[in-house]
Amino acid sequence: MSDLADGAQSEQARSAESPADEPSAAEPSSTEPESGKKKSGRPFWKELPLLIGIALVLALFIKTFLVQAFSIPSDSMQNTLQRGDRVLVDKLTPWFGSEPERGEVVVFHDPDGWLDDEPTPKPNAAQKFLSFVGLMPSAEEKDLIKRTIAVAGDTVECKKGGPVQVNGKALTEPYIFPGNSACDDMPFGPFKVPDGKIWVMGDHRQDSADSRYHTSDANKGFVPVSQVVGRAVVVAWPVNRWSVLSVPDTFDQPGISAAAGAAPGVLGLAGAVPFVLRRRRRLTAGRTAG
Repeated sequence: MSDLADGAQSEQARSAESPADEPSAAEPSSTEPESGKKKSGRPFWKELPLLIGIALVLALFIKTFLVQAFSIPSDSMQNTLQRGDRVLVDKLTPWFGSEPERGEVVVFHDPDGWLDDEPTPKPNAAQKFLSFVGLMPSAEEKDLIKRTIAVAGDTVECKKGGPVQVNGKALTEPYIFPGNSACDDMPFGPFKVPDGKIWVMGDHRQDSADSRYHTSDANKGFVPVSQVVGRAVVVAWPVNRWSVLSVPDTFDQPGISAAAGAAPGVLGLAGAVPFVLRRRRRLTAGRTAG
């Protein structure tokens, strides 16, 4: 009995001592960092140049591929646009093969010296830099802004005292400057718009040297689509003139599209061909059998 009692006491002693030898789970490990100490970050003034650089790169990217601001330099688009307005131009969709459509207000590079007689402002270094990154409109670029009236394949004309006609459809033009006629100062046409080009006119017809006045130039007054910067979509400044530049309803009237007008005839011809060929085979087979 004495030996059994001594063995039991020894086991109890070892069991009591073992928890004291192991580290407690509640006690923090010596390798963990002290909770009161935090790694200090970089001062804001050291990160500021990096933030400015990123902002400028983003601004340059947006100006080059997405949206660019343009300033209206003349009265040729009144009352839709006033001198000094800032418009935002969509430059993204042309990258996906989109071309100007009838009724859209577009910005385009001078195609044939239309602005040769216009003075070019001389901006200072700060203005040049801000224009380069797209934070303000460029004053040096010779760009124009007009409304697209006709596109490739269209026939456009305007007789004195009459409306502009596209593919034989008269346009109702509520955007024309009050008191102006459609084209009395410079009647034109009929002209068929070549592939890859557009016919443009200003909304202030009697104060716009548009396609009508350049029919003797190399492009015959038409603007190459390759020279189009993009579509003006919004008047962004001043705030009290904020508006969306939508396409007028007159350009959606039935039959105005030359392609749409030809489509029924083309479809009809395509549908008739199989019947004609089948009839010819039957007649040929009948003659052979006889």
